[in-house]
Amino acid sequence: MSTFNVPTRNEVSEKNQAIFDNLQKGLGFVPNLFATYAYSDTALENYLNFSNAKTSLSTKEKEVVNLAVSQVNGCDYCLSAHTAISKMNGFTDEQILELRAGKASFDAKFNALAELAKNITESRGNSDATLLENFFNAGYTKGNLIDVISLVGDKTISNYINNTTQIPVDFPAVPALEELV
Repeated sequence: MSTFNVPTRNEVSEKNQAIFDNLQKGLGFVPNLFATYAYSDTALENYLNFSNAKTSLSTKEKEVVNLAVSQVNGCDYCLSAHTAISKMNGFTDEQILELRAGKASFDAKFNALAELAKNITESRGNSDATLLENFFNAGYTKGNLIDVISLVGDKTISNYINNTTQIPVDFPAVPALEELV
């Protein structure tokens, strides 16, 4: 397998250099995964626009989906990044582990969301009818469902980029879920 380095600011297009500068200002650093998107002259901007687009999901709901999807797809980078983000959004370590496993015993609505996100990812969109019914019974709408599916796609792209390039994780590492059970 060829190895991918994380491109530096000087190794990317001028357009991506400007995005790097904005990320540096906003986050204090350019995450390695974002830098890897910058191999393409268009992918980083497209990803950030899609990832930051308006959604019917709350920030916490987005993290529920991000954790479940990244666990199914085995993406250490995204699991580490979204564990850190989830903590910043008020989830505890124990809750994060549950969400990674596709469940949430601490909140019925998050449980329906986590189960469905995990199932959509595992089944490649051939959702289990019972889990879909549970999702709607928890108070979610058809619009929420489309936003969940969009987020599954968004996160899957990042998972695949990391899993293919194996760039270094620049967030605190998290243990494999199997090691904790």
